[in-house]
Amino acid sequence: MWAMQLPALLAAAAVMLMAAVEDGGRAEAAIGLQQPLKLKYQYYRRYTSCRYAEEFVRHQVTLYWNRDKTITAKLLRLLYSDCFVTGCDASILLDGPESEKMAPQNARLGGFELIDKIKTVMESRCPGVVSCADILNLATRDAVHLAGGPSYPLFTGRRDGMTSRASTVDLPSASISSKAALAYFESKTLDVLDMATLLGAHAIGTTDCSNVVDRLYNFNNTGKPDPTMSKEFADQLRKTCPPPNNSKGQQAKVPWVYLNPDSGPSYQLGNSYYKRALAYQSVLGVDQQLLYSNDTRELTGEYGDEYPWKNGFEGWRRSLALSMNRMGNINVLTGNSTGEIRRSCRYTNQRG
Repeated sequence: MWAMQLPALLAAAAVMLMAAVEDGGRAEAAIGLQQPLKLKYQYYRRYTSCRYAEEFVRHQVTLYWNRDKTITAKLLRLLYSDCFVTGCDASILLDGPESEKMAPQNARLGGFELIDKIKTVMESRCPGVVSCADILNLATRDAVHLAGGPSYPLFTGRRDGMTSRASTVDLPSASISSKAALAYFESKTLDVLDMATLLGAHAIGTTDCSNVVDRLYNFNNTGKPDPTMSKEFADQLRKTCPPPNNSKGQQAKVPWVYLNPDSGPSYQLGNSYYKRALAYQSVLGVDQQLLYSNDTRELTGEYGDEYPWKNGFEGWRRSLALSMNRMGNINVLTGNSTGEIRRSCRYTNQRG
């Protein structure tokens, strides 16, 4: 069903997106399933003194990406960890002993140095104008494009949140079922198309073996490997991910693996993530679970070139442009009565 409807849905979204741009850039015109928001297209160019904010961000991201191509995966995870907790308010960037950064789910987050650099540039050129929340969204968009993903219009005008608490972090396990994953995405105002599309960001990056060992050695406490994983691929992963330390139930020193061995160190986005799911060679359980509901199975087949008359990668790129915008609209703060424009992304203005 979804595979058949996808071209029409994306065409309609493109029409609405262009209508939004021509009508002053109201985000609600492009995001039909979400509550109206007051984000605007080219907000900084049209409505502020910082006309070249997006160009400043793009320049810094390009400089960084040329030195370190892992930044795309780091920013994607950072944006997800921000938007899926209290909303896209840059609360993940705040420092503090009890901040969101300190939650176990946010171990090994990266990309903070680039965001700090961009913020320093912004404050030197147009102080007090560009929010950290917008910087994170814009930087992620530009890094995705450099890695082979789409470059998409992005609505801006977010303000920065004032609080960050580790206790609010409810990011799910990497072994979550398809049904539970969809319920989680729907709780964030996203749908099955968004879920199947956004999970494709696992085409690049790495993960700790602690997120994989249950599938290799003790799936659902059975003492056996996950039957949905290719035996040959499981044997390959075991060479890097040994069994957990029996005395503690965890790795003494946790090694890591690529989320997508096909992209590996190249950090180039592609649709091999979906092809590997179809071959039962996904690293994370949540990724393999795409095959176990009708809608996500169809979308995985479409994106993974199972239908030879369609260009799966281009279909995924178009979907990603829409879903990244939708994720970037979760519980945003706008207007002078909520949030602030931080001087430093690591601290609120009151503290900094």
